[in-house]
Amino acid sequence: MKPTLVILAAGMASRYGSMKQTDGFGPNGETIIDYSIYDAIQAGFGKVVFIIREEFAENFKGIFEPKLEGKIETDYVFQSYDLSPYGINEPIERAKPWGTAHAVLAAADAVKEPFCVINADDFYGRDSYEKMSKFLTSEVKDDQYSLMGFQIDKTLSEHGSVSRGVCEVDEQGFLKDINERTQVYFKDGGVVYEENGVETPLSRQAAASMNFWGFTPQIFADSKQLFIDFALANKENPKAEFFIPLVAEKMIKSGKARFKVIPTQSKWFGVTYKEDKPIVQQSIDELVLSGVYPAQLWK
Repeated sequence: MKPTLVILAAGMASRYGSMKQTDGFGPNGETIIDYSIYDAIQAGFGKVVFIIREEFAENFKGIFEPKLEGKIETDYVFQSYDLSPYGINEPIERAKPWGTAHAVLAAADAVKEPFCVINADDFYGRDSYEKMSKFLTSEVKDDQYSLMGFQIDKTLSEHGSVSRGVCEVDEQGFLKDINERTQVYFKDGGVVYEENGVETPLSRQAAASMNFWGFTPQIFADSKQLFIDFALANKENPKAEFFIPLVAEKMIKSGKARFKVIPTQSKWFGVTYKEDKPIVQQSIDELVLSGVYPAQLWK
């Protein structure tokens, strides 16, 4: 059974100022999603599921269906503010969606095979998909999930500090914890993070989580009650979000599952602000020129 690629594309993109999920970055207007799906197909994935807001549906289908027809199976599911499917019928005011782990729950009826979850606006590289595909076809179990561990020095910007989830990994290569470092940057040929004005060195090879996870469908049952508890506890907190690392932390601490951290040499890049666009375009152009991708991705 081929694994499925689940793409988180329901974000508001408020800092970018427009729909970065469908913005063009490649030489012929290819989106970052195009490259993700292309790499996934090459790595043996058989289906892609887009998690979007319902009002995006026609736009997404119009952009991706003509390219993907006959190449990979596609499906679309919607992240909604409606909590009645979880037995929560009281209205809870929200300014934004409930977060990445809630978005994954929206795919429960569409995904029946091992799958990975990625962000729509992050470029992860071919090596990541190949390694995740191998894990999902040979190692994944209902109590053994995974995440890609990107070398932190391959995820940083030359233009300032970034926030990164730095993985703490045990001797067997399994996740112990993810420590959120809000100011990580290059300094004097190395990598440091800053906290309360104090700089602490990090290994350039430290594993960073960039929201690239591998699961079986068991995760839907595992995380549903966790989300219900979270939503009820945060009724008065409209900015609270139910993130995938929160689910991972609770499952590890309860002994319900462990997460293998899969190292990759892929260079990550992504877009948060409009100013990131030319950098991403240049990075993709270099990959095309070096022969990693064809100039026209979907010939």
